[in-house]
Amino acid sequence: MPIYAFECTACGHAFDRLQKLSDADPTDCPECGKPQVRRQVTAPSFRLAGGGWYETDFKKDGDKKRNLADGGGDKPKADAAPAKPAETKAAD
Repeated sequence: MPIYAFECTACGHAFDRLQKLSDADPTDCPECGKPQVRRQVTAPSFRLAGGGWYETDFKKDGDKKRNLADGGGDKPKADAAPAKPAETKAAD
């Protein structure tokens, strides 16, 4: 469950609350009791950096690493092109 930050616009009291996404925000300030509480926008406590998430990021050391960009398997794709170009015979 995420932690949300709230602030009372009447008295300036700031507080945090652990709640589900579906829970309603509090309306009354726990300090002064007035119904002037609003949710604050805060920075997340983590950062996603790099090219993205990959299946191999959390594999165990013994697991085989795969290249997910080309389909991720050790077997070639059935519809993949042959490795070398086909030879053509010239007409006499």
